[in-house]
Formats: sequence, C-alpha cells, structure tokens
Amino acid sequence: MDAGVSILNAVMPADAVGSRLDRALATALPTLSRERLKALISAGHVTDAAGQAVRDPASKVGTAARYTVSVPEPRAAHNEAQDIPLVVAYEDEHLIVIDKPAGLVVHPAAGNYDGTLVNALLHHCGGSLSGIGGVARPGIVHRIDKDTSGLIVAAKTDRAHEGLAAQFASHTIDRRYRAIVTGLPNPPAGSVDAPLARSSTNRQKMAIVESERGKRAVTHYRLICPLKEASLLECRLETGRTHQVRVHMASIGHSLLGDPVYGRSRPAHRAILLRLGFARQALHAARLGFIHPVTSSALTFESNIPADMQELFTELAV
Repeated sequence: MDAGVSILNAVMPADAVGSRLDRALATALPTLSRERLKALISAGHVTDAAGQAVRDPASKVGTAARYTVSVPEPRAAHNEAQDIPLVVAYEDEHLIVIDKPAGLVVHPAAGNYDGTLVNALLHHCGGSLSGIGGVARPGIVHRIDKDTSGLIVAAKTDRAHEGLAAQFASHTIDRRYRAIVTGLPNPPAGSVDAPLARSSTNRQKMAIVESERGKRAVTHYRLICPLKEASLLECRLETGRTHQVRVHMASIGHSLLGDPVYGRSRPAHRAILLRLGFARQALHAARLGFIHPVTSSALTFESNIPADMQELFTELAV
C-alpha cells in the first residue's frame, strides 16, 4: 500500500444488486460522501474483485460484488494551522459550531491569507476535517462577514459537509440575526424580497438588481425594541446571499448602524459610534438551527449579542 493511502473494502449486500455503484458505495462506506466516491471512481481508485479499476460511477453493482476503495490522503491546503482562540458552541466528530467574534475573516482570500477562521480550525481540529475534493480544509459551508459576529457551522467529514450544504441549498437552515438599524420600521414587521448581485459600478458591493441578473434574496424582519432614532431588529434569512441583511435593510431606509459600505447613519448616531469606538456594522448571527446531517437530530444554538453591540444598545436605549 502506498504511503498516505487508506484502503477500504466493501462487500455489497443482496439488495444493492442493480444499484448505481456510487450510491451503493456511499451506503456501504458512510464516512465518504457520494460526491467524494464519484471522484474516486472516476480517478481509478475503485477496483472490483478481479482487481480491475471501475471508472464509471453509474455502473451497476453485480451479484456477490466486492470492491476496494483506495483513498489518497487529502492534499495539504495552502492554509497554515494557527493557534487562534475559538469559542466553541458545539462540537462532535462530524461538525463544529463556532461563535465567531467580529473582525475574524472566515476564509482566506486576497489580503487575508492567514489569521482566519480556517487557520484556527486547522489547528483546533487537526486531521479531523472535511476533505471534499481531496483538499484538507475545514468544511466551510457558509460564511458571515468579517465584521459580523455570531454563529457559524463547519463540517469535519464529507458526509456532514454534503448534508449541511444540501440544507443551505434548500433554505431549511434557521438563521436569525440581531441588527441595530437607523429609524423605526413601519410596519414593525415585514419582508424584503429583492434579488442581489455584484454592483456593476463597485465590485466590492452588492446591489439589488433585476431578477434576471441576480439571485433571489429574501429577508424577514421584525422589531424587537425601539431605540433613540434606531431599532433593534431580528432578521431571519430565507436565503443567504452575500451582504443580504445589510443591503436589504438599507434598501428600505433602515441601514445598519456602523456599516461602512451601506450605512447612512445620522449625525447623532455617528457621534455615538465614534465615542464608543464602534467601527463595524451592528449585526450579529444570534441563532443557528439545522438538522444534524448524520444523526438527524434537530439542533438549535443561540448566541447573545457581544459586548460592543450591547454597549451600543444600552447607549441608544429609550
């Protein structure tokens, strides 16, 4: 056996005869996702009882079928493991939920190649990380902005990654934010259904566009507490687009306090933000709920707004 290669053997039960090979192997080897197995089959890493490579994921399982799957060790990503403190809201062998502080970038990108949540997870989780695509990296299935605080889930295994990604794609994840916005919404509860895409004039910004050009985006909001010329809202995401809450709230005249991109703060608010040193959008991912992709348990996590938002809230309290 080559170094860095794991060998898995699968003997197919009678009820698997006639099934697609990738589907049957995903059932027989639950630690590997179907997508991962498709890639392994296509790459020639799956052999039959005669030692012949089977390269078609759609090939049918025969009687008394036995297969050997060679799983190469995931390639190291360019990210480095870094000992960055994390607040762990939940963790098991399949996934981890982090309460992210404001200022922490989720995923490395231009200008932020280290010091990210990915770097922290590489250190915290060690070799127990989702290897989708054969790359050793945490299974980041959604993101929140650098200067937004709150709950985010990452997958440790391919199966968890695939299951979580499917829930995000079907919009069944319960994601609720706390936002401090300018003004008092009227009515106090409502929905913004407006498609989003990259701004044609500023690629760093998102904008509401025609439905043909953008992706559908829906935010449901409700007033939690009126403040001084401001409000504390709950914003529930039906979809999860980049900058969704920030753009949608600004579009109805209630931009987030402190938002450096979409904000339209009043002079009195700007003075308070400056005095408090509050230099980010007042947005916190306060609730995250989903079905565990392996155990099928319903999980819900809550996170209190962090100290800087609490201080801003107290300053604006009526």
